[in-house]
Amino acid sequence: MTILKGTIRYGRQEIGYEAFFAQRKTMEIAVHPDGSVVVKAPLGTPKEAIEERLCKRARWVIKQLDFFRQFAPKTPPRQYVSGETHLYLGRRYRLKVHQGEKESVKLTRGILYVTLVSADSPEKVKRLLSDWYRARAEEKFKESVTRCLANLRKLGYSEPELKIRHMKTRWGSLSPRGTLTLNPDLIKAPRDCIEYVITHELCHLKYKHHGPEFYQLLERVMPDWQKRKHKLELALI
Repeated sequence: MTILKGTIRYGRQEIGYEAFFAQRKTMEIAVHPDGSVVVKAPLGTPKEAIEERLCKRARWVIKQLDFFRQFAPKTPPRQYVSGETHLYLGRRYRLKVHQGEKESVKLTRGILYVTLVSADSPEKVKRLLSDWYRARAEEKFKESVTRCLANLRKLGYSEPELKIRHMKTRWGSLSPRGTLTLNPDLIKAPRDCIEYVITHELCHLKYKHHGPEFYQLLERVMPDWQKRKHKLELALI
């Protein structure tokens, strides 16, 4: 399938798009939840015609993009003091900060205990929690990747290299070389949502775009992916 990538400008905004050509009579524009703009066009459609149509629909496209951006990764403001709650694997846990002989973070009986050697310091609590989340993410994400790959073994996929890195607007990404990068904040989401993100990215091992074939594969290996995605959108607002 021929793929065309480009960008148009509407006012001060730039809109990137991918166009796919097939045996069809009409042109279709779709905006997906991940922020991608996809155009399905008849074979032989010139780039100028595609971008002219996009410019005519630009206001609608931007409206759709703005709608999906409200679900981008975001965490309610935290003060990192005793009494507030923090998410882990989709559940809320009460934070309790106290002093002790060694700095540590432990999750016990629904309480996140953060031990500080010196007096209470929100910045230290934040750092310790961040390190704890990253360690849990490295452990749980590896387990999830293994489970998700089981559904894709028939396609001959091997386990990709896994990296953990903070991303402002994405939960996960797959590099051209097949490296899977996951946002450590995703560890705050329910397990089935984590597996949706991982499966979505693993499907890019076969299809680098978000065309019909990509979503057909995603649907085949995870029939309830839309339900999981919606759950993720609501879980971390």
